[in-house]
Amino acid sequence: IILIDEYDVPLDKAYQNHYYPQMVHFVRSLFSQALKTNKSLEFAVITGCLRIARESIFTGLNNFKIRTISDMECAEYFGFTDDEVRAMMEYYGVEDRYADVKEWYDGYHFGTVEVYCPWDVINQCDKLRLQKNAVMEPHWENSSSNSIVQDILESATETTKAEIEALISGECVEKVLVPELTYTDLDSEDTEARQAYLWSVLLATGYLTDIGESGGGYHRLAIPNKEVLGIYEKKIRSWFRVKAVSDMANWRRFRAAVSDGDAKTVEAVFNAFMADSISIRDTFVKKKMKENFYHGMLLGLLKAEGKWITKSNAESGVGYTDIRILIPEKKTGCIIEVKYAENGRFDSACREAMKQIEDNGYAAVLKQEGVQTIHKFGIACYQKTCRVAYRREGKLPPFN
Repeated sequence: IILIDEYDVPLDKAYQNHYYPQMVHFVRSLFSQALKTNKSLEFAVITGCLRIARESIFTGLNNFKIRTISDMECAEYFGFTDDEVRAMMEYYGVEDRYADVKEWYDGYHFGTVEVYCPWDVINQCDKLRLQKNAVMEPHWENSSSNSIVQDILESATETTKAEIEALISGECVEKVLVPELTYTDLDSEDTEARQAYLWSVLLATGYLTDIGESGGGYHRLAIPNKEVLGIYEKKIRSWFRVKAVSDMANWRRFRAAVSDGDAKTVEAVFNAFMADSISIRDTFVKKKMKENFYHGMLLGLLKAEGKWITKSNAESGVGYTDIRILIPEKKTGCIIEVKYAENGRFDSACREAMKQIEDNGYAAVLKQEGVQTIHKFGIACYQKTCRVAYRREGKLPPFN
């Protein structure tokens, strides 16, 4: 009996490190000897994310049967079912955190069954049994490079950007899937074909789930849960930061405007950056999650300036400010509060941000550190647009 788990991982590593043809030859030879000419073989089970049939890795294998995540026969065995998760949590006495576990790790649709990511559930239950108020963590995310998400962002057309916006806003996209492909397909110079391959890989590797066919061979794909949503958001922020900072002229303008308290330029340049990026749509996604999305994009941009001390959600006054910046060489500090402008109501969102800065005394810590100039920014974001309100500590009349 031979059990081979994740047979395609060596192929993925070989593809990433440019020795793919040699690895294909090696795996083909190994499988031939172990699974084809092995007279002692009773049966074998092979698992993997991708069906790489066109590379002839499995040539000549007899009585070979494939079970995919869309087949009903083995669907419940690709992860934990809801009943299994409930039973596990009750066993460890942490059933009161069921809603959190479901939000973070459930959502995969295999055949007609909805399943949880087992690695996440096992690891989080282990933490919860030791500390019932333990924060939810992305265990599966940390076991993968997540490079495929970066690939689709870096090659994204305007259509793809719009589709990713739909996904992170809780909507679905409709795609024709390619069940059998090779890693070399991902190098296709045909942009449309390469995008089709990437969507198929995102499904096969767990970054999307298939919530049903819509006819004509199209499948409705969606982000399965909060953990995977976080992966997309992190990759979007990283992509956004690299893209924005590479525009050196505008990056320098933005950096100088924040340092000098030039709110009009901060607004103009941040709007220019967002116009070419990915935003979150005005859907049923919670307002706090929308604010966190824009907060993360802005924070990543500001942290790219290595000479500044930039902190997120730092304790200050009687609360926690979104972003606090200390610029030592100028003895200058910045307080930034980010709000989501529901339905484009920028003025009210800016007022709310500025009021929160004043009412909670967010500038107190900077004053204690001897900062001479403090810039306060209230930034309201909606889709791909922002508005910036500003006050300089002790110099201008109250914002209204």
